[in-house]
Amino acid sequence: MIVREPIFKPEPKTLIGRCGRYLLDVIAEVGRASAICIGAFAGMRGLINKRERKEVVSQIYSCAIKSLPVVSVVAFFIGMILALQLGIELRRFNQENLIGSAVMASVLREMGPFMSGLVLAACVGAAMAAQLGTMMVNEEIAALEIMSIDPLRFLVMPRMVAMMFTVPMLSFYTCVLALVGGAVVGYTQLSVPFTVYWMNAFDFASLRPFLVGMFKAFLFGIIIVTVACYEGFSTSHGAVGVGKATRRCVITCFLLILIVGYFVTRLFY
Repeated sequence: MIVREPIFKPEPKTLIGRCGRYLLDVIAEVGRASAICIGAFAGMRGLINKRERKEVVSQIYSCAIKSLPVVSVVAFFIGMILALQLGIELRRFNQENLIGSAVMASVLREMGPFMSGLVLAACVGAAMAAQLGTMMVNEEIAALEIMSIDPLRFLVMPRMVAMMFTVPMLSFYTCVLALVGGAVVGYTQLSVPFTVYWMNAFDFASLRPFLVGMFKAFLFGIIIVTVACYEGFSTSHGAVGVGKATRRCVITCFLLILIVGYFVTRLFY
């Protein structure tokens, strides 16, 4: 059940009691968020339904196409900044021709999935949390449950499927645009020919960094939807609660993307 009656707990009087209460609350929140994620995956068997497929396509459009302008600007300038900073340092050793390899390594392993994840957490994740939070305070979620419609399958599952496709696709798009931005800076400010830049970039490119980057992006998509839906379903106290849920969603997504990104890199390298 998504709709729950508020639980009133007595405030612990000791420091140890307050720490224990906080720890138990965190464990309970992780459990509820995990239940939402598992319920969304369990509802994917409903993709054979035409209505479910149409909703997934609609969510992909909302998540991917509408985010393209922001992602494009961020990706292009990330590539330019990386090329400029790396090129300045490499020039001290007369190795500025290697900026293609350096930019490729940075965006393929880390910056591509990382920046696309952050942008989508801020744009799409916040919108999801606000939308579901508004539905929650208006008792639309309760109405779905009264009609025996599973909110996890009806609301969460299409968003989960859409983001599992969208974040890896936009991560790859970010890598391409960042490389183009790096090539522009290399040619205009570091006097690195386009042919040399792209030759060094593709010499470094291999399947392993690409797959690790796509795996990160896939995990980031799951994180964004899980956190956004959990915060949306936990919303209370009207418009103020919607604002607080949106803020918590963005902050939590940013932190989890940083932490999970580090541990995935540590696991594979």
